[in-house]
Amino acid sequence: MAGLALGGIYQLTKGPIEKAELAAQAEAYAAVCPGAESFDVDETLEAAIASLTAEDGTVADGQFGGIVYESAYAALDGSGNRTGCVVNVTSKEGFGGDITISLGFDEEGTITGMEFLTINETAGLGMRAEEESFRSQFVGDNVEAFELTKDAASSDDQIQALSGATITSNAVTNAVNAALYLVNSAAQ
Repeated sequence: MAGLALGGIYQLTKGPIEKAELAAQAEAYAAVCPGAESFDVDETLEAAIASLTAEDGTVADGQFGGIVYESAYAALDGSGNRTGCVVNVTSKEGFGGDITISLGFDEEGTITGMEFLTINETAGLGMRAEEESFRSQFVGDNVEAFELTKDAASSDDQIQALSGATITSNAVTNAVNAALYLVNSAAQ
């Protein structure tokens, strides 16, 4: 009887939860790609995802750890012209579980924004990854890959790790690097 009641509650809440998740994604896409008015599946990036993904769903060569490409969208202006793209990537190696980020790129491959879609790290430590001071280290850069450092970043390709949250810092940096790898692979 309890299982039936839980099943009924699930069915009642499923739609509103999905609607809220879609609204959060749309808000994140708009934040990471300023000026874009709509988003459409990016066939070129989706093909690159297929070619770079192993049977278990992770990035095939494993150089970024347990990373999964979730989706990729072309960012379009009001006239339907492409202005960049959005890539959603999940790291399976967060301290508190999966970390899913949404990254925006302009047409030159520069990161235009970064938002967290899913993060459940330790309060006061790993959750500081959501703070602008950490996220902004990735934005505005067009690099091949980022390197994590415990000291202050001394170049565009260095990211200062969060003190006391090295696992989270690594997971996020690997996810960003995997997104960069995808965008650069598709551009070739």
